[in-house]
Amino acid sequence: MGFLSDFMVESTVWSVTELTDYIRELFEIDFRLRDVEVEGEISNFVRARSGHLYFTLKDQGAQIKCVMWRTAAERMHFNPQDGDAVVAQGRISVYSAGGVYQLYAEQMTPAGRGHLALAFEQLKAKLNAEGFFDPEHKQLIPPFPRKIGIVTSADAAALRDILNVLARRCPLVSVLIAPTLVQGDQAPAQIVRALRWLDGRNDIDTIIIARGGGSMEDLWAFNAEEVVGAIFNAKHPIISGIGHEVDFTLTDFVADLRAPTPSAAAELAVPDLSEYQLALVDIQTRLTMLMENSLRQKKWQLQAQMQTLSLLSPRAGLDNNLQRLDGFVLRLEKVVERRLTQSQTALAVLNARLAAISPLATLSRGYAIVRGTDGRIIGSVADVTAGSNIYV
Repeated sequence: MGFLSDFMVESTVWSVTELTDYIRELFEIDFRLRDVEVEGEISNFVRARSGHLYFTLKDQGAQIKCVMWRTAAERMHFNPQDGDAVVAQGRISVYSAGGVYQLYAEQMTPAGRGHLALAFEQLKAKLNAEGFFDPEHKQLIPPFPRKIGIVTSADAAALRDILNVLARRCPLVSVLIAPTLVQGDQAPAQIVRALRWLDGRNDIDTIIIARGGGSMEDLWAFNAEEVVGAIFNAKHPIISGIGHEVDFTLTDFVADLRAPTPSAAAELAVPDLSEYQLALVDIQTRLTMLMENSLRQKKWQLQAQMQTLSLLSPRAGLDNNLQRLDGFVLRLEKVVERRLTQSQTALAVLNARLAAISPLATLSRGYAIVRGTDGRIIGSVADVTAGSNIYV
């Protein structure tokens, strides 16, 4: 038999230690006290130099002392302090030296989130360790998508916000909606089914998974492990737009891009065509100016080259030579004309002189040339006799 049964049989007077040990064993054999969750307000909070936490949980009617050892305290994701409303999970036992029962806390979360917050952190740590959130698995979002797939509630304001943003920023993009529940026990399975249906199509460029704001319970479907797995295994890039900026779900961590709101997800999914139109107008203006300046400069260069070419071309040389030849001909004509005039003048002088001494001139004065029959000129009467034949 154990200590409890032996003590009950053999002892009638209890020592303090015996009684305390008995009470501690009563706590420890009660399975309901081995794993309890207690909600209350923290007071008398002390963080020992050893790293252990000592505090009291209280409500309007009672209080209980609590201990959290350093190894458990290091796993918490917040810093508790006096006045915080929390839920502490652990076992109830007796601190023999103080003679008090107390809660030995293994986990503690802010009240109001309780089980969900704990489940969130545990699943987040598990999925992170398995590589679901690693950056190398992220896909790039296409800058100019042709068709956007949307996973959300068909009646949600989030869908209207997304459609308004898409129509304003990029009216050319097509939209395909996969309606689904976004809250409740059946929501995770429907979200996975809608997501896989869009991801199985070849005409989708980007998928937006979205819903409006709400409590942690309202958004819990997007923390489901099956939803996280479907997003991780999707072949298309996915943008999450769940809740408001302060809301985070596991979908945000596994998605290729997280947007703080559904409207922001739409803005991240498509370009603003009006900005591109303004940019194109600016580019066109600058290109026009560059072309005009370039054409003007090329025209100046062409004119300069034509002028240089005209000076260097064979035609220019031929024209120059023709001009020089004309000059030579003109000068030659003048020289010939001058020489001809001079020759004509000299010839006239010589003609005058010749005329002066010409026999014809003598003949013209009444003289004659008389030749004998032998052709010799008879210059004197003595050269002939009476009866001789002569030629005049």
